Amino acid sequence: MAVLAHISTEYYVRLEQGRAPRPSADVLAAIAGALRLTDAESDHLHVLAGTAPNRTGLHRRDVRPSILALLERLPQTAGFVMSAAFEILAWNDLTAALMEDFAPLSPRDRNFARRAFPGPRSGDGQSGDTPPLYGISDAAEFRLHVVMGLRTTLARYPTDPAVTGLVDELRDTSPDFVRLWERHDVQAPPTLTKTFRHPAVGKVTVDCDTLALTDRDQHLVLYSAPQGSPDAEALALLNVLGPEAAHSLP
Repeated sequence: MAVLAHISTEYYVRLEQGRAPRPSADVLAAIAGALRLTDAESDHLHVLAGTAPNRTGLHRRDVRPSILALLERLPQTAGFVMSAAFEILAWNDLTAALMEDFAPLSPRDRNFARRAFPGPRSGDGQSGDTPPLYGISDAAEFRLHVVMGLRTTLARYPTDPAVTGLVDELRDTSPDFVRLWERHDVQAPPTLTKTFRHPAVGKVTVDCDTLALTDRDQHLVLYSAPQGSPDAEALALLNVLGPEAAHSLP
């Protein structure tokens, strides 16, 4: 065990006997790897020792078939699955109508972090104001939420090139991202409602519910409106119009 964990035999014996100082997160990660513990088992080991787990794996992008089926059965509700790195992994037709048709986009371009921090504009060489983010009214709050989310994701997946590459890219291309990143905020208040300014149906205010899919470190995000409300009627109309309704969004 000591050889597999790259620690001295004497130190490992003292750990087993409870005579050694509390091990560091790196030592525990090495022992967990030597024991071939699952993520849940490794997390429990760190909880027992009072240390934060060190992540060395990749974040999951595969969505459970049951969740895919659930998205299609949601009545009058826009729903999508988002990865730990803000990539949109799955969505239903109402999401495409309300926000954007993600089907023609590459996986790289289905990322809310890149959409939130597009960097300098091309063309005339002037960045100007950041373009509206699907017409939402809380764009500034959403960008802060993205930064805080990426900070915690980077802590969980410090060696995942998709995560580290995304953070490095945004730090290189977006001064706004750098400014928010350097604040070191990690706790975001929950988003309870969100207002979209949609080119086809006008202003739509929806309730926001986010469900954690803990086995894959993903989130199921649901946008709905109270039954019989004007916002629910707008969602119903978008459901009829389909993804084409979002084509004129900036």
